Amino acid sequence: MKETPRIYSIKEINKYIRMKLDNDIVLGDVWLRGEISNFTHHSSGHMYFTLKDRDSRIKCVMFASHNARLPFLPKEGSGVMARGNVSVFERDGNYQFYVQAMQPDGIGSLYLAYEQLKGRLEAEGLFSAARKRPLPRYPSGIGIITSPTGAAVRDIITTLQRRYPVIPIYIYPVLVQGKAAAPDIAAAIQAMNRFGQCDVLIVGRGGGSLEELWAFNEETVARAIAASSIPVISAVGHETDYTIADFAADVRAATPTAAAELAVPHLMELEQQLSRLRQRLTSALTGRVGMEKERLLRIRRSPFFLHPRRYLLEQAQQLDRMKELLQQRAIRLVDREEARLQRLQATLAAHHPGESVRYAAKRLEAASRSLESAMSALVKERKGKVGSAVRQLDALSPLKVMARGYSLAYDAKEERLIRSIQDASVGDEVNIRLSDGYMLCQVQSLKGER
Repeated sequence: MKETPRIYSIKEINKYIRMKLDNDIVLGDVWLRGEISNFTHHSSGHMYFTLKDRDSRIKCVMFASHNARLPFLPKEGSGVMARGNVSVFERDGNYQFYVQAMQPDGIGSLYLAYEQLKGRLEAEGLFSAARKRPLPRYPSGIGIITSPTGAAVRDIITTLQRRYPVIPIYIYPVLVQGKAAAPDIAAAIQAMNRFGQCDVLIVGRGGGSLEELWAFNEETVARAIAASSIPVISAVGHETDYTIADFAADVRAATPTAAAELAVPHLMELEQQLSRLRQRLTSALTGRVGMEKERLLRIRRSPFFLHPRRYLLEQAQQLDRMKELLQQRAIRLVDREEARLQRLQATLAAHHPGESVRYAAKRLEAASRSLESAMSALVKERKGKVGSAVRQLDALSPLKVMARGYSLAYDAKEERLIRSIQDASVGDEVNIRLSDGYMLCQVQSLKGER
């Protein structure tokens, strides 16, 4: 059975085509070169035009958020280099080029190099606002790095001398265009840092084309500016000219004259400010002097200065009262301390080492007597016990029994006591122990008792 094909709406297919174009690697970020035609700058700020070459054309749109940064105004018939992406306008089903950046044709390769270097240095944080330093309010020396023959150096010097004639100016002449310009400018920045007499450096030149200003778009110049220990003002070209040096510098000036105005205060303005401060100080001091005069008059009219003796007598009476009170307190304190001393002496006497020794000697003597008496009684008691035990032992002694006619019979070796006739046999030798010796006998017969 044949499958029924899926049927898409126009919107769905346009959306699908747009998704394909948006995900395409080449069409997502592409540069085009062409001539502008049918140019319209809409009241909304968006620009609508067509880019064409000899063989083909493409509709383009550049939204206001992107064209606001354009350094030039596109015109009908202008040759340009445009960067953007190709996508589909779903409503009409037309594909068109959405432009994000644009430069006049002829400098396209330089602009591409500019954008790539700018993006790389920005990613490194070289343009970060956190690393930019403020300019000193009252610099002690200004360094100028520029061409010694251009109008820029004359404008800077004239402005500095007009605004702040007391400032020393140090000029380091350099090349400002050509292949040797960038290393020359970087070396000058490093040399002025070693020189150590400047608080601010002005690096720049007058206006020109992108090619003429290119030395200030070189990486060596940008890194030298970022590495400078002295704050740098970038003053390159006119107000619409932006270079890599402008982004790397601590401060960007629209023109060389503006750089000089940023670098130093205006002496006349300072004099006016000082004059205002002097007037305020004079007014404040005058008011303070008047207040102190009034205070002095009030003090002079006070009763203390009009009748000083009266106050002195009162102070003398108060001094006498305090003297009496002090004497009373001193006497009470002495009495209290004497009583405390007596208590301490009595306590010390009670704990005198001699008294302790005498008391210990008495206790030792009494203990000795008690020990001797107890030992005598114990010896007497133990002697009685020993005598009684001796008498009991003597009464129970086998020798006493044998003295009354009893004897003990042992075997011939005197190893075993014969207690029964069962312990001996006829013919055995028997050792008989008497109270006064031994008798060796031989058993002739055994007879038991019933």
